[in-house]
Amino acid sequence: MTIETGFDSNYRKVLVAARRARQIQNGSAALIPSHSTKACRIAQEEISAGKISYVKVEGPVVKPLIDTPAHQL
Repeated sequence: MTIETGFDSNYRKVLVAARRARQIQNGSAALIPSHSTKACRIAQEEISAGKISYVKVEGPVVKPLIDTPAHQL
């Protein structure tokens, strides 16, 4: 596979396709007609057709703080 316009890496493309495939498996309608019945293949075809986009959040990822006491002995 090659990087599609709008994707900065193949890794991001795979993540977006996997998330879309999960949506299709959970009952979302396909955005394009397809001969395939496999959710993964339908998601790839939707990406190739330019029907799928994603949101990239800029800025650092912050790990949430957990307010629990340390291990007690």
